[in-house]
Amino acid sequence: MNIIERGRAHLQSLMVLAKRTVWDWKQCPGCGSTCTSCWGSYTRHPWCLRRQRQEVRIQRHMCYQCVHTYSEQSALLVRGSWYGRDVHRCAIDHWQHLGTSLRRTAEVLRSLLGRQERWLLWRPLDAAPSERCYLSASTVHRWLDGAGKTARASIDGQLAGIGQAQELGADGLRAKLKGKAQRVVLLVVDSVSGLIYPPVVAKGEESAGPWQRLFARAKQAGLDLDEVRGVTSDGALGLLAYLRRSLAWVQHQRCVWHLWRNLGGELSRAASQAAEGLTGEPAEQAREQVRAELGGLIHKIMDAQSYEQAEAALATLLGHPLGATIGKLLDEQLDRVLVHLLDYYRGLPRVTPKWPKVAGLPPPPEPRP
Repeated sequence: MNIIERGRAHLQSLMVLAKRTVWDWKQCPGCGSTCTSCWGSYTRHPWCLRRQRQEVRIQRHMCYQCVHTYSEQSALLVRGSWYGRDVHRCAIDHWQHLGTSLRRTAEVLRSLLGRQERWLLWRPLDAAPSERCYLSASTVHRWLDGAGKTARASIDGQLAGIGQAQELGADGLRAKLKGKAQRVVLLVVDSVSGLIYPPVVAKGEESAGPWQRLFARAKQAGLDLDEVRGVTSDGALGLLAYLRRSLAWVQHQRCVWHLWRNLGGELSRAASQAAEGLTGEPAEQAREQVRAELGGLIHKIMDAQSYEQAEAALATLLGHPLGATIGKLLDEQLDRVLVHLLDYYRGLPRVTPKWPKVAGLPPPPEPRP
């Protein structure tokens, strides 16, 4: 089985385990005999995300056919652990997705589980917890180590039968080096699986050459360029030139985050124009009103569910006394903004790869609509 099939099988096994009834547990998991009886019980006190620590009773059974005892299992618990399955998965996801240290991962989870430490900073009026959680970084490290060993043992065949990437995201990160030198790190990512292809460092991204080297390296790493349907980017001219010259069949989806950021200056100018001749509170109200009106129309265009809705919102924006300039800019980019609505390109993301997630960098400022 490949990695997707294994994930589905694991989820299905948890669902089957969660649906088992009392009568189902009467059947011995070893020999299948139903000649069993209850054989005592024991209690556990696991930490879980859903609620505070509670007592859980685990029933044991005795099989008269094979003379073995067994315990009922739960899809929410992990055998031999003080923490529920959700805590295990949350810890691994927190460490991997946010890129934090083991210590910070354990600290955040302790705060959430025990309503302690940072929880009292978030909710200073809450009472101190009656019972403390002692989840440590070494425990999270042990969970990660176990998950890594399991993943390593399943490497063979994990990509068998998985199709080639068809939707990609591309972006460039500018970096200042010693001596005031500047370089751009170009990156292309499979938008479905999150696979990061080998990046390329270049002096700039305005020409098609660096982007050609980037996709050539991705091809060497296993990317089938003939299968690519669409690429999401910030509108770099070099990438557009490369796509037109070498991958003419590939559609370009405009990153809406970068487009919002580019429209920020026009929104500010429109708001300032609306407040001309006014001072104080009336001027601020006029600016906020124009921002709300124009921002709402831009949202209707970028977030439209069909081309008809986008064109109707664009016509309203062009008819706005202060929206003509923004409307013309969006009219030029309309086809690229709405590529993801076409059935053939469904699944194409609307934003470029996020560098904070990929490289552990601080997040960029959010554009103000």
